[in-house]
Amino acid sequence: MKYRRIGSPTSRVLYGSTTTLIITLLILMATRFSLSRAAHFCLKPPRFSRPSTKYLLQCRSCPLWSSSFSLCLHTLHKSKSTTSPNRKSITTVRSFSVSGLPSTMSITSDDDNNPLLKDFDFPPFDVIEAKHVRPGIRALLKQVDEDLEALEKTVEPTWPKLVEPLEKIIDRLTVVWGAVNHLKSVKDNPELRSAIEEVQPEKVAFSLKLGQSKPLYNAFKAIRESPDWDSLSDARKRIVESQIKEAVLSGIALEDDKREQFNRIEQDLAKLSQKFEENVLDSTKKFEKLITDKKDIEGLPATALGLGAQTAVSKGHENATAEDGPWIITLDAPSYMSVMQHAKNRALREEVYRAYLSRASSGDLDNTEIINQILKLRLEKAKLLGYNNYAEVSMAMKMATVEKAEELLEKLRSASWDPAVKDLEDLKDFCKSQGSPEADDLNHWDITFWSERLRESKYELNEEELRPYFSLPRVMDGLFKLVNTLFGINVEPADGLAPVWNNDVRFYRVKDSSGSPVSYFYFDPYSRPSEKRGGAWMDEVVSRSRVLSRDGASARLPVAHMVCNQMPPVGDKPSLMTFREVETVFHEFGHALQHMLTKQDEGLVAGIRGVEWDAVELPSQFMENWCYHRDTLMGIAKHHETGDTLPEGIYKKLLAARTFRAGTLSLRQLRFATVDLELHAKYVPGGSESIYCVDRRVSKRTQVLPPLPEDKFLASFSHIFAGGYAAGYYSYKWAEVLSADAFSAFEDVGLENEKAVKETGQRFRETILALGGGKAPLEVFVQFRGREPSPEPLLRHNGLLPVTVSS
Repeated sequence: MKYRRIGSPTSRVLYGSTTTLIITLLILMATRFSLSRAAHFCLKPPRFSRPSTKYLLQCRSCPLWSSSFSLCLHTLHKSKSTTSPNRKSITTVRSFSVSGLPSTMSITSDDDNNPLLKDFDFPPFDVIEAKHVRPGIRALLKQVDEDLEALEKTVEPTWPKLVEPLEKIIDRLTVVWGAVNHLKSVKDNPELRSAIEEVQPEKVAFSLKLGQSKPLYNAFKAIRESPDWDSLSDARKRIVESQIKEAVLSGIALEDDKREQFNRIEQDLAKLSQKFEENVLDSTKKFEKLITDKKDIEGLPATALGLGAQTAVSKGHENATAEDGPWIITLDAPSYMSVMQHAKNRALREEVYRAYLSRASSGDLDNTEIINQILKLRLEKAKLLGYNNYAEVSMAMKMATVEKAEELLEKLRSASWDPAVKDLEDLKDFCKSQGSPEADDLNHWDITFWSERLRESKYELNEEELRPYFSLPRVMDGLFKLVNTLFGINVEPADGLAPVWNNDVRFYRVKDSSGSPVSYFYFDPYSRPSEKRGGAWMDEVVSRSRVLSRDGASARLPVAHMVCNQMPPVGDKPSLMTFREVETVFHEFGHALQHMLTKQDEGLVAGIRGVEWDAVELPSQFMENWCYHRDTLMGIAKHHETGDTLPEGIYKKLLAARTFRAGTLSLRQLRFATVDLELHAKYVPGGSESIYCVDRRVSKRTQVLPPLPEDKFLASFSHIFAGGYAAGYYSYKWAEVLSADAFSAFEDVGLENEKAVKETGQRFRETILALGGGKAPLEVFVQFRGREPSPEPLLRHNGLLPVTVSS
């Protein structure tokens, strides 16, 4: 789900009037959470049920502001062959076939060998090519269109005659279109782009037809008004209510001319968002800095030098070595962040920073006018639907309101400002103490470099020196051991069971305590900037579903994929991770767990489907907390060569450094969230103020060091212009209240009490992870926690309240 989504926030500390802020946040959260049962909690933007053109099959990404920010970039690492000769599709696992289609949905095509039209258990990622997209998607759209028309003629306001056939139509398109778009994210090429661009309007047209189907809309209303309504399960009520609301937001109530205008807007928005993301990818790939003199990259750690040489080799410098070069610097996460954190060459830092800051903001790849058009069309869409602005449209499918989201952001901003000011003062003082010539003129390309030096000095922690303790295989083993303890599941390799898109992709099977499979997932860990978009995200491949069962008895099992962009193995060393990258993996696996451990058999609200957008980050942010749990971290942190455990002293320093410069990091997040709401709630496209003026105005309240005049980060802000976070970026903070309170349940019973932790973990699994979108998130939370959410744990974790040191 793009957005994500997409993130792993770690350093969050806020200061100020503790008592005042606690009371305010309690009132703020209670105002929205204390809704009566009669007030329906709407579903998130309709990606999975009646799919809208904008949200169908978008991926959740992680937030730019968080510790996983470094993973939202791109790297130039030569990708390996994407076809694995020993990995074949296994068609014997029948319990979760993605087809599940009745005989009336069999598809015929002139191309009988098109993998998109085959009946498969796992998408044939290894053989899908651009040439299959046009004929495959068109044949599929023709069939589902015929099935929709047949359903409209025979529909009755009953589950078997309405919801079940509708789910089958939606699922087939969701799975196949999702596989194609997933490949665009991880294996991009011009031919695939062109094919998707050509058929996308046809897919959007069908999505609009489905969303605006009056026979289906009337049938759902009839179910809601029937005498049997009260006897429906919570999940089925949620499905009916969401379908009705989604239909309204899809323009079903509009008159013919206005509906045509609405549909044109949706088509244009789909094209613009796709072009926006392509420009970001292309502009990131475009930058390459060849360095031949090692003095120019003095300070870079060995891992960065190895990656730079490896990139140079892939670009034709066959004799490049880590020791002697040449090296190529890119805007990819491992390369970019290494320069910003460690390069002593200030001119190099400035050049790389400015290049990153101005991505997709000039020339043929300029996204500025695309943003203006997106905002203009979103406002037109909102007006057509009877809303004042697009933010209100977005909030219609979320827990919060525009006002409550703005309140939360402002309270957190005011609490973060003073500590952020102190952060900058401390940094200047430290620079002066080191005799730095730029101490009196610190600029943006200096902040990360000197922050890292200050952190090393204050806590005696060097992020690069920690890498050897966090090898990817050990991290994954520790993560799987943790979820076994918490949730009673076993994760085991299943490579070869499903086709993959690259040799580096791993495939896993998840089993319950009885040994029965409950789900599967792919993991694509490494950066491949020549073909793979930046960031980290999780999304579904197929969802759990009773209707789409192969055998008619057991539900189809869910399948997910997790994608990261960390440094690949260099030479004979495994992928060595920064602690931030460890948190990112835990974060994305939290998303995957909610999808994979669902027990909801109604496919339209199973797993991550139907969970409100501003509640969906709860499991992911919850999982990040375990990175600081002593037993978990010590189980992961083993030196990849010696096997030595991370020294106890370093662990304690990691805990102490958790809130380092968190005021500044908090303001960064709040800048993104605030400018998002400003653009979608108050900005007037074509008015006297440009989008960049809006950002500069917001930055005066959210950035202690003023942004550069040429700061055009909005041109690469994919979360809100090419993802699902438009007027929704605030949701990371909203959900953080829930996730911090959820983790506090484990703290309450004692993190050292293994029996109590297991019992609490089982309760978390049976509620937060199992119920999916089948119940309102507040009800799910209360079922787990025994009460409504409290912001106190978040404030305590962020440094607003005294923190008791424990394991």
